[in-house]
Amino acid sequence: MKWSPQDAMEAYLQTLQLCKNNYNQDCTHGGATNCIQPQCMEFISALAAGNQAKLMVQILSNKGLNPLTIALAVAAKHTRGGRFICVLDQQQDMEDCKAQLSCYDLENKVEFLHGNPCEIILQFKNIDFAVIDCKFEDHLKLFKTIDLNPRGSMVFVNNLVGSSNGVSFGEVVGRKKGVEYVNLRIGQGMELTRIGSTCKGHETRKYKRFHVTFES
Repeated sequence: MKWSPQDAMEAYLQTLQLCKNNYNQDCTHGGATNCIQPQCMEFISALAAGNQAKLMVQILSNKGLNPLTIALAVAAKHTRGGRFICVLDQQQDMEDCKAQLSCYDLENKVEFLHGNPCEIILQFKNIDFAVIDCKFEDHLKLFKTIDLNPRGSMVFVNNLVGSSNGVSFGEVVGRKKGVEYVNLRIGQGMELTRIGSTCKGHETRKYKRFHVTFES
């Protein structure tokens, strides 16, 4: 995955702006404001966009859309040719989800699918960026069957605390070569796993950090 600091910065700033706007105005669609919360959204959005993820997949529980859905939708907007698939629980109303995203002008950046995530995930190969909610009961099966891009991919897992089996994605694949993972003490427990992006023998480049200053 080739890093693009420009795409990362643009996704980061837009996500922050959405959070700011949410506090300044209410949305006419019921329940939409619950999607925007400062739970490392800008960090995830910048990671996905900066790595120019071409295929992003999110597996939701029966709780519906969450802040990470917004983060990935923003990333898809800033990734050239990026595709974002969001797998909904059967109980979730697809039109309602689109209505929530329309408040942020992101409804056209997400492809919603209904069905069993363990079956739907088999349709996609070489996934670049995945987000999996551990409140989905069969998330462990997803961990074992998801097809990730071996040349560079990331998996973000949330709601680790209180999950049915207590096993994270990093623990499942951690012994494989080229896998790194870290636990984040955010919300109900999060984990970020990076696969194949730091393989030896590949050319590496150093980029200057970008700094953003906000003035009130």
